[in-house]
Amino acid sequence: MQQAYHTLRWEGDALGTLYMIDQTLLPEHFVEIETATADEVWQAIRRLVVRGAPAIGVAAAWGVVMGTQTQRNGTRAEFDRQHRKISDYLAGSRPTAVNLCWALERLHQTAETQSDLTAVEIHQRLFEEASLIQAEDEQMCRDIGRHGATLLDSGIGVLTHCNAGGLATAGDGTALSVIFSAVAEGKQLHVYADETRPLLQGARLTAWELQQRDVDVTVICDNMAAQVMKEGLVQAVVTGADRIAANGDTANKIGTYGVALLARAHSVPFYVAAPSSTFDLMLATGEDIPIEQRAAEEVTHGFGRQTVPTGVRVYNPAFDVTPAALIGAIITENGIIRSPNTDTVRGHLEKKSL
Repeated sequence: MQQAYHTLRWEGDALGTLYMIDQTLLPEHFVEIETATADEVWQAIRRLVVRGAPAIGVAAAWGVVMGTQTQRNGTRAEFDRQHRKISDYLAGSRPTAVNLCWALERLHQTAETQSDLTAVEIHQRLFEEASLIQAEDEQMCRDIGRHGATLLDSGIGVLTHCNAGGLATAGDGTALSVIFSAVAEGKQLHVYADETRPLLQGARLTAWELQQRDVDVTVICDNMAAQVMKEGLVQAVVTGADRIAANGDTANKIGTYGVALLARAHSVPFYVAAPSSTFDLMLATGEDIPIEQRAAEEVTHGFGRQTVPTGVRVYNPAFDVTPAALIGAIITENGIIRSPNTDTVRGHLEKKSL
């Protein structure tokens, strides 16, 4: 039942390199790629070689470490200029995933508060901070799983959308960690994985992860979710999140909002699993969350075959926003926010900071 793969793997000291699973090749091929520059990390994030808000944050942290290696033996001023340049560059790779900017800001604060260190010393500190971010992400996954497992009864069907597993984090995942933890406790679950158009992260990645861990899984097309709920096959929905506004509105992979509406219509509880770093308290509601627009080719030429007539316009938002009113609970590493709203979110996060 233990995870046998590592989405992100750093090798070496502060001058080392980052290895990632190329998720664009799954499930047909399991390939690790080596990234040695910040540009390679940017490309990996943009091309969805690595994806999922927590994993993107960890990758960006390592990207800063690699991107500043060349200034390690220069002056502190030269190092700081390179650090700012690399951070600004990486921040533009995927605008919706808040963990990306959260990790970059954390490294920025590390450097800002230790201005007396030399370039080589602050680079070592950034390396240590990136290592800590990854270790914390791994522990976060375990804690989310432990809390979330209490919401799932044995013998139920669980629907999930997109991929919020180990492939989306440095550990066991967020939504899938809840499932993995419940199964580890001996609960019998059957997971229904939405295929998740247009890039099929549910069919390609979630089903692969669950199969690797011997969890019972069935893949369904996105437009089958209502029927599966109507037939009584699903008693809970658990998804991840890429950004959560102060009031609990949640951005996740496109199609999540529709699943939440269907869950409400069929009286199925809808849960979101995400670390506290995914909350963006600067945004009052989900209306303020920027939504990434992806290339039309992902729809018109999905996986190499043209399926849309030439010249037809395409609208391809990567995410949608689920209103907090449709969310039964948000599961974080620090516990469960039931009936999320501005007050319950604030109270939960303030309690965590004490």
